Amino acid sequence: MTESRPVPTSSKLPGVGLSIFAVMSKKAADHGALNLAQGFPDFECPAALREAVVEAMSSGLNQYSPMPGAPALLERIEQKLRDHYGVDADAGREVTVTAGATEALFVAIQSCVRDGDEVVVLDPAYDSYEPAVHLAGGRCVHVPLSPPGYGIDFDRLADAITPRTRLVVVNTPHNPTGAVLSRDDLDRLADVLEGTDALLLSDEVYEHIVFDGARHASVLQHPRLRPRAFAVFSFGKTYHVTGWKIGYCVAPPALTEEFRKVHQYVTFCVSTPMQHAIAAFMADASFAASLGEFYQEKRDRFRAGLENSAWSLPPCAGTYFQLLGHGDFASESDTDMTERLLREAGVAAIPVSVFNEDGRDDRVLRMCFAKGDETLDAACEKLRAFAPA
Repeated sequence: MTESRPVPTSSKLPGVGLSIFAVMSKKAADHGALNLAQGFPDFECPAALREAVVEAMSSGLNQYSPMPGAPALLERIEQKLRDHYGVDADAGREVTVTAGATEALFVAIQSCVRDGDEVVVLDPAYDSYEPAVHLAGGRCVHVPLSPPGYGIDFDRLADAITPRTRLVVVNTPHNPTGAVLSRDDLDRLADVLEGTDALLLSDEVYEHIVFDGARHASVLQHPRLRPRAFAVFSFGKTYHVTGWKIGYCVAPPALTEEFRKVHQYVTFCVSTPMQHAIAAFMADASFAASLGEFYQEKRDRFRAGLENSAWSLPPCAGTYFQLLGHGDFASESDTDMTERLLREAGVAAIPVSVFNEDGRDDRVLRMCFAKGDETLDAACEKLRAFAPA
């Protein structure tokens, strides 16, 4: 009997393993630690939103929705863009509902990046960008952001753009650092892109989580950026339903046409009853409007709980992540500190160096404060005991 030969395999992503979020969440569970690593709330979404899902399912809204999205939800998104940003968008031609922001980011990259194209990303960069670029045949060009504020060095960004640059990826409010781009920043970004053929992918999933009286500046509001931009948003972040995986992408008609060509073969459409539930819940915009205040209270509670400790607290202007620095009391790497913190204090965090292509280590950890007050207080107690003043 002839032995079967092993089927040869070759990975398209040889350098990619399990994401740091999955790794640290598993370690948190294994150690019985408080999980401030993965970015999800440990509290429930609004009861009215859950009830709206039941109502939609009971009403028979359980089959495929149209590929771009349920009309009721597209209409709500169109209205939201008008009311919140003063932006007029034709939802039928410019908005696509996706299986979370991750799918929207992936599809936007696949729809425009080709073999040999360059994509500029800003480090520390969310970990889904580069694998999507590699799968499209492109190459990432990394431009570092500078601590402690992690703003864009626009001169370095301009130097990174070449005739091969197909796409520039920005993220505001920024995960993992909490930095936020201002309108002036968008003006400077527009100046850099002026006269180039580069498109723009703007990851704006934390749009409603901006603090201290500021408002989110969307690329959709910028007349020079909008014609070249994919803008990506997330209902999961806004309504405390990260497990629903529903987001959307807004782009000009020509870009949306290319986006939908890919989207239809990735998911085609997302959960119909949940789309209708979100549409019904969006009739009252007060929940999203109060989200910044809600999370600012949690940010301030977390920061106040660590004031009398050795941890440094870089600024956090948006998102639900706070960086904690250990350079003042420990010289070890952020990855080693993460492991020691997990073992000795029972708190799980994310080392920010994993978001830097060159592994640059600023000795800061990312902590998620989208948690109940009891969890935050317990985490602060553990962190203060670990690194007393």
